[in-house]
Amino acid sequence: MKKNSKRYKEILKNSIKDKKINAKDALDLVKKNSTTKFDESIDVSLRINLKQSKGGDFNLRTVVKLPNGSGKKVKIAVLCENDKISEAKKSGADIVGSDDLIEQIATGKFNFNKLICTPGMMSKLGKHGKVLGPKGLMPNPKLGTVSNDIQKSVQDIKTGLIEVKNDKDGNVSSTIGRKSFTKEHLLENYNHYIDSIKKEKPDAMKNELIKSIYLTSSMGISYKVRK
Repeated sequence: MKKNSKRYKEILKNSIKDKKINAKDALDLVKKNSTTKFDESIDVSLRINLKQSKGGDFNLRTVVKLPNGSGKKVKIAVLCENDKISEAKKSGADIVGSDDLIEQIATGKFNFNKLICTPGMMSKLGKHGKVLGPKGLMPNPKLGTVSNDIQKSVQDIKTGLIEVKNDKDGNVSSTIGRKSFTKEHLLENYNHYIDSIKKEKPDAMKNELIKSIYLTSSMGISYKVRK
């Protein structure tokens, strides 16, 4: 049996069993437990309700713009027409291309974790959905990654626009900051995130959308938060 490290044993002293606490107190504890040398992520995990009175199961897929960013470094590629290459390069994108980028994507060997595409290039990109889809990289207008406003799309992502979606069991996990963030900024991000998710509740859902909320750091323990 694997033994817990000395650091983890110290963190366990701050555990709270079978009790919900408010978000501010939970974030205080999460930051206190972030004792590694690297800048741990601060993560929120939700369990959402998928059942609707009609129309089948609900699936959450949206974007949330965190007011203080997520602290996560994102490598952005822009796929656009040749006459927009210059604009795309000025936008702050890390990789810019047209047909040459599509050829690279077709090989399955590419180095980016977010892809923005202009509407005019989507028809060429569509056949590569089998490569991009499983990696969560296929551009989608609802997620702000299909747009002619390249500058805005790139800056939105770089300044805290995150994609939110559930798995088949209704679990949702998102990074809302880093341990280096102030408690105030983390709480502001958390409140905005939860408020944004609640607004996604469909009319056909009778019960609350969010069933449970947990806060943790990437190397810490989780705390159940009052809704």
